[in-house]
Amino acid sequence: MTSQRTRDRLVRRLREHGIRDERVLRVIGATPRHEFVDEALSSRAYEDTALPIGQSQTISQPYIVARMTEALLEGGKPKKVLEVGTGSGYQAAVLAQLVDQVFTVERIEELLRQARRRFHRLRLHNVYTRHADGHEGWPSQAPFDGIIVTAAASAVPEELLHQLKVGAVMIVPVERNGMQQLLSIRRTEDDFEEENLGGVIFVPMLGGLS
Repeated sequence: MTSQRTRDRLVRRLREHGIRDERVLRVIGATPRHEFVDEALSSRAYEDTALPIGQSQTISQPYIVARMTEALLEGGKPKKVLEVGTGSGYQAAVLAQLVDQVFTVERIEELLRQARRRFHRLRLHNVYTRHADGHEGWPSQAPFDGIIVTAAASAVPEELLHQLKVGAVMIVPVERNGMQQLLSIRRTEDDFEEENLGGVIFVPMLGGLS
């Protein structure tokens, strides 16, 4: 269930569901998602569904990972990307094969420890990690060419907006009117432009360290 044939089947499903960026599809097909879940769940790793990873967190549905990554890449290839919410490390692993540097922040230390081991095992040496509250981002490394937030914020995180370069986008799920909406927010010279990419379901974005 972890064979290349199984991964290819997932890629075909993503293509059928509207993912068009061949770079993203290629990387999804090459990334061993079974390495990012417990062994007991490895047989389900290439289903297009979210799976539990402990600590009340999940590894995102492959379609959502692909959609967010595709949206981030729409304006060209960003060199330096911030991910908020490392989780299992899967989204960062996908990004690491498409951009020059990934800076990823996680508030739950045990999840970050596991993700670091996965990055090392997969030789993803362009991923840099930090144990921190995601609302803070990574100020010392800002500005970024793109930001991906992998948990649903109650409002657009202001601190993260100001860590974007002019022309860069942030892909972030935000709670609005009791529903989560995936937003693409681009920083312009004097403002921010917002595009709604549709409804999603993410775990909530929490503050503090654990």
